[in-house]
Amino acid sequence: MQGQNQQQAYDRGITIFSPDGRLYQVEYAREAVKRGSASLGVRTEEGVVLAVVKRSRSPLVERSSVEKLHKADDHIGIASAGHVADARQLVDFARRQAQVNRLRYEEPIGVEALTKGITDTIQQYTQVGGARPFGVALIVGGIENGDPRLYETDPSGTPYEWQALAIGADRNDRQEYLEEHHEEGIDLEGGIELALGALAAANDGGITAEGVGIATIDAQTESFRDLTDEEVGEYIEEFDLLVEEGEDGGDDEGGAE
Repeated sequence: MQGQNQQQAYDRGITIFSPDGRLYQVEYAREAVKRGSASLGVRTEEGVVLAVVKRSRSPLVERSSVEKLHKADDHIGIASAGHVADARQLVDFARRQAQVNRLRYEEPIGVEALTKGITDTIQQYTQVGGARPFGVALIVGGIENGDPRLYETDPSGTPYEWQALAIGADRNDRQEYLEEHHEEGIDLEGGIELALGALAAANDGGITAEGVGIATIDAQTESFRDLTDEEVGEYIEEFDLLVEEGEDGGDDEGGAE
């Protein structure tokens, strides 16, 4: 009983390391990310692809209110997995940083600099009493000096750069698909095919245009573009990934998005 009480003390204090060097609240925040619907990113020669599962709790919910893909600046997009409210706070911070950089230096902010600014903010919430960590992970993709860049933020405040990654529900299955099918030198359409294939891999091989979202950041134009349902549907049919009638093509976990 005494050992259990000691564990609870470390469990409740975000600023206190356990004897084995763990911050339990940060680990719980990672669990919140795992319960969120999937998001993934693919870096290609021609730009960055961001793809998300849009989970709707009711057919009466307006799909446009399910916020998973965000435009941070003309050349940067963000996808999230975890608590939506936490994601909105970080996305708003990213947008402010991008605007300040343009006003102060008269140039677009770098993808790496913006990502590290976000993770610095996340990290502060892992060592401040009376606060909790952000229960969300972000994929930050964009164009920097003409080159596509793709980053992940972790609830601990650590940034990672990737060629392709998945976060959220069924991450292992989708990451395994990306690792198996990713090829060097693919174009933007190839990145869309890879992203949709990874989403379908954990959904019994099928998805619907209403159940997913796709955004691209083109390296040539350095512009963020959110694809319409019709465009996504055409890609799904082209790549033969349409869910069979009577099946559900979306994630079914509760809690975070």
